[in-house]
Amino acid sequence: MDLNSLIRENVKQMSAYSSARDEFDAKDSDFLFLDANENPFDSGFNRYPDPYQKQLKSKIKEVKQVPENNMLLGNGSDEILDLIFRTFCEPQVDEIITLTPTYGMYEVLANLNNIAIKRINLTPEFQINVDLILKSISPNTKLIFICSPNNPSGNLFQINDIKTILKTFSGLVVLDEAYIDFSDRSSFISELNNFPNLIVTQTFSKALAHAGIRLGMCFASERIIEVLNKIKPPYNVNQLTQNKAIEVLNNFENYQLQIQILKSEREILTEKLKTINWIENVFPSEANFLLCRVDDANRRYQQLLEEKIVVRNRSNVVLCHNCLRISVGTPAENQKLIQVLNDI
Repeated sequence: MDLNSLIRENVKQMSAYSSARDEFDAKDSDFLFLDANENPFDSGFNRYPDPYQKQLKSKIKEVKQVPENNMLLGNGSDEILDLIFRTFCEPQVDEIITLTPTYGMYEVLANLNNIAIKRINLTPEFQINVDLILKSISPNTKLIFICSPNNPSGNLFQINDIKTILKTFSGLVVLDEAYIDFSDRSSFISELNNFPNLIVTQTFSKALAHAGIRLGMCFASERIIEVLNKIKPPYNVNQLTQNKAIEVLNNFENYQLQIQILKSEREILTEKLKTINWIENVFPSEANFLLCRVDDANRRYQQLLEEKIVVRNRSNVVLCHNCLRISVGTPAENQKLIQVLNDI
């Protein structure tokens, strides 16, 4: 892979914006900061945040065992995905490949950036059709998006299938691991040194229970991170988010316990859902949700709403006819769900 040939020409030529905190950053309290036009009266947040989140990245390094130079943080994973599009895909020229059904934002961001989309259906078992993907690659294919565990199906893709694509494709493979912590499989971030065209995204929104702070993580080669940093907004992760994320990582054991509870509840919920006579299939899941094929998804979705239970109707998605996606709740929430499912 020649990364330089994948970067858009205008991105190669541009200079990154240099913020005040890029040019000078000091921790000593006796400095007088008169460089960034901030309000000087201390509110705890009157100063701009660290544009590269160095303290937070140091904590992430402890947990993920990835050097800081291989990390980019964003205002949710969606900002990171958008930065990848804007760095590597030329509007009205380049294209991406998505493996449907999958996370809908890949397509939204492609449309936003005026990038063509090739949709390759998964197999009926929600696995990758490697041969069809490789045959679909053209000289203008820049990115292949793989979500594993996949949303909405919940399953993991075969490791060898992912590696085959990484070895064969001369563009970039974006591996979305938003749900990897609910799986027994290790993250692909351990493969970064083996595959220079690999980009892995993760999030604080799922296993780390902080969707509200909007923090996404990107792990890739130093060169990829360098060029993404070049175009990211200067203060894209605010100080409140940075502080809260550090607090989360300082209490990482608590979230590991929650993950174990959710994994256990997922298995209990799977078996109980199989006993509901109008649920036809419960698909295997390595995420914190279950995809279920039912007799009439629109009707059952409405019945659950009437009982003040909100699930996701995925019937309009490829391969998901009459399917509901149900998140794993707390033990009490899951018990209530099963009671209502039996009642209706």
